[in-house]
Amino acid sequence: MELSDFASESVIVSDEHGVVKYWNAASEALYGWPAMAMIGQNLAALRTPGQHDPEPTSVLLREGRWEGLVRRRSQAGAEVTAAIRKIVRRDAAGILLDIVEFGRDAGGMSEAATIRVDAELQGYLAACWELDTSAARSVLQTIAGLRSRSVIDDLDEHPEWVDKLLTATRISAVNDRAVRMFGTHAGLEQMIGKPVGAFWPAESRSVLAALLEKVATDPSRLEMRKMVSSGTIRNPIIRAWHSAEPKPPGTVFVTINGEANDDRTSWELQASEERYRKLIEYLPTALWQVDSRRAGEVFDQLKANGIRDIGAYLDRNPDLIEHAKDLVRVTEVNRDAVLLFRAKNAADLINPVRYIFAAAPGLAKRVMVAHFEGRRNFFEETKILAFDGTIIDVLFTVTYPVLPEQLDTTFITMQDISERLNTEQQLRKLQADFTHAGRIATLGELATSIAHEVNQPLSAIVTNAETSLRWLARADQNTEKVTQLVSRIASSARRAGEIIHRIRGMAAKNEPEKRLIDLNEVVEEALLFIRHEIDSKSIALSSVLEAGLPQVMGDRIQLQQVIINLLVNSVQAVAQSGQPTRRIDIETSIDDSGWVAFSAFDNGPGIADGNMKHIFESFFSTKDAGIGIGLAICQSIITAHGGRIAGSNRPNGGAHFRFTLPVPTAAELDSAVVGFIRPAQ
Repeated sequence: MELSDFASESVIVSDEHGVVKYWNAASEALYGWPAMAMIGQNLAALRTPGQHDPEPTSVLLREGRWEGLVRRRSQAGAEVTAAIRKIVRRDAAGILLDIVEFGRDAGGMSEAATIRVDAELQGYLAACWELDTSAARSVLQTIAGLRSRSVIDDLDEHPEWVDKLLTATRISAVNDRAVRMFGTHAGLEQMIGKPVGAFWPAESRSVLAALLEKVATDPSRLEMRKMVSSGTIRNPIIRAWHSAEPKPPGTVFVTINGEANDDRTSWELQASEERYRKLIEYLPTALWQVDSRRAGEVFDQLKANGIRDIGAYLDRNPDLIEHAKDLVRVTEVNRDAVLLFRAKNAADLINPVRYIFAAAPGLAKRVMVAHFEGRRNFFEETKILAFDGTIIDVLFTVTYPVLPEQLDTTFITMQDISERLNTEQQLRKLQADFTHAGRIATLGELATSIAHEVNQPLSAIVTNAETSLRWLARADQNTEKVTQLVSRIASSARRAGEIIHRIRGMAAKNEPEKRLIDLNEVVEEALLFIRHEIDSKSIALSSVLEAGLPQVMGDRIQLQQVIINLLVNSVQAVAQSGQPTRRIDIETSIDDSGWVAFSAFDNGPGIADGNMKHIFESFFSTKDAGIGIGLAICQSIITAHGGRIAGSNRPNGGAHFRFTLPVPTAAELDSAVVGFIRPAQ
């Protein structure tokens, strides 16, 4: 404070209510009031008669600083115009200590000059832009010419010229408030040199264009207009004026003043923003903050034009997708995003979003469709192309903002799932090996039935061949009879070949394939493997296969394996039951949900109550020689097909096993692709 006594500027220290705590010598010279008369007095006492509050305390306390012109009453009663700046001092915890005011004499100016100086002084409180209009001179001249010929009356009605003007006008500098309020978190370095139209609020683009046009025609004037309220400030006022030397010709200053929607203080806002940035920076997921407002404007226009099916529209206009990749910009990323893309620094990623879709061009369309349809979230497993050429599998998610949230905060996250997919691939291989082992085990259990099935046609071949030889050895050869016998040989050989083909299909270690299949046909093929086993044990088999079942999407061999396993279990249970009448009933049907169902009923001993919850567990078996993988494999296969399987006891004794499979929708049929059936996780 002793040093302040020698300052040429007025220095006044007061509390938050305006009560003076310090008054230096320059303050005495400026206002004429001695320090001993002012200490303990309120600055409000210096207001000139009829003057309202020219020093907005609420703004000062919220922003931490205020600058502008004030008029105060001197000791002699004269009006003193002073250019002042006030600064709020706080401790580390944010508690207000005092308010320091610096002032200098600003008297002797004209009213117009006073207004301009006041605007310049308060510019830092506003979102302040320094714009270079030199490249826009030709556009301004063209607009002026069109006005003179009455082609243009109101720029609001000519958005194409507004766009040209704001594209040609470049940003030379902006203050922190402009970056925070309108920079979409891009940062100062990303705004400098860019067209002002890329950051200016969309709802007030024509207002800015009109101001630039007015100032261009009269560099000495200061223009003011009301701006459409944004999500950041209420009742904003735009001011624009040409700068004086030493700024280059064509430099225009623009400020936006208004009442902040957020009532928190500047200190609180900065602390909140710092916490927000730290949260993003250290979030253990790669994150992009994206400004998609321009794309939103395009969508709004399309909706106004009656477009409802955006997918079909984009198919007809693919250039819009490419345009959107350049229109939508990344404004902020965290360190995990930099690491994921193998970038040098965050600046490499603060660009249009085109690079995000380099490895998956179709993804951009799907993201746009989700945005157009108003979805809150979009997610998809896809691939990205890192800057070092590496292709990376990622889980890609988008969270779209909805009103009243700020529309420049679309968030994209990406999670590297390469390791997970590799693990899933290994799991699928193990699952395939497990399922194949189950088929081999089942074939081993059916070895007697298989041998009987093969022996039947082989015996017929031998019998017919020997008979043919006897006919050929006769003197009176009967060609017609020999031909008939040879035809039987060929037929029996084909039957043997078909049996071997089915066995090889079951034993083969092929990749599973999804195809449209008829479950009734699969059941009938499975019965060919098991029928001898059923007949040899004197089991009555009844099958009721509902006609006209809808087809399901599945793997034929795997579903055969499920049916055979279930029937083998039923045969073994019935054979060991000691029942005088042994019976298995199978049926196919459509359940209440419209799914296709298969059921196997038997009259064996059923499932013990203590075993019911374990029957589908791997390596659980009630058989002395069983290894307990049959039902576990059945459950895995049915689950991988999107179906359900269950076992229960029948009221009158015996077991009932049933599985259901979903019927594919028309859309699923259109998008069905032959490929792996992923095992249950």
